[in-house]
Amino acid sequence: MADTLIDDVGGLLRQAADQVVVPLFRKLDDSDVAEKAPGDIVTVADRRAEEMISAALRELRPGSVVVGEEAVAEDRGLLRHLRDGGDVWIVDPIDGTANFAAGRRPFALMVALLSEGRPAAAWVLDPLADTLATSRAGEGTYVDRHRVRTDESTPEFGHLRGMAMTRFLPTATRDRVNAGGDRLGELLPGQHCAGREYLDILVGRQQFALFWRTLPWDHAPGTLLVECAGGVARRFDGADYHPADEGHGLLVAASEQIWNDVSAALLGG
Repeated sequence: MADTLIDDVGGLLRQAADQVVVPLFRKLDDSDVAEKAPGDIVTVADRRAEEMISAALRELRPGSVVVGEEAVAEDRGLLRHLRDGGDVWIVDPIDGTANFAAGRRPFALMVALLSEGRPAAAWVLDPLADTLATSRAGEGTYVDRHRVRTDESTPEFGHLRGMAMTRFLPTATRDRVNAGGDRLGELLPGQHCAGREYLDILVGRQQFALFWRTLPWDHAPGTLLVECAGGVARRFDGADYHPADEGHGLLVAASEQIWNDVSAALLGG
């Protein structure tokens, strides 16, 4: 992987944020927001940013394929490329679109690169916080160019802090998660922005995050970032996560021990 790739893609995300996304924050008209599916909205900023990012990524890696959230909304057949050989980019032009459209923070811009079907690199940018996390498989994770490790300290059981997005959980699972939260420490409701949840694990603001929906653009970047920093991202049954896998349930934790503790407390694992 070219030495400049991390900087090139990071710079691209900052450019898209500066030129397209942030200028439209709190300046959208009603005509700039549409519902692409029941309860799922898209803005003109999502579409413009994805077009800009996708075109630049194809230039960076000629012959590569881009699987973008908004492109998949128009053609779900693009998901087949997640198991292709070669280079495949996964793009979330604005993660946390509902926040963005409502004039709330946080929201993020995210990209992951799969190479020969395996996660190879990841980028998550929170433009309002001016925080950029990057990672290459096997080479560690960096937040604003400082290497981070999530597993350097583990709070005692009962003093953990993390998020559980319970809205979409099956009733029995939701009840179990809510009942187990008090045992862990502090159970947060979530920020409606997966990218920010992953960043908060990386910087130590929380030690875990639990999700039900696992769309590839929401989780391919963050899972690699956390894993390369010493953390763990697995399905509820302990199976490895891959962006191409369909299904539900993902538990991300700052360390193996925390994953086991949270799984036992919230999932009965």
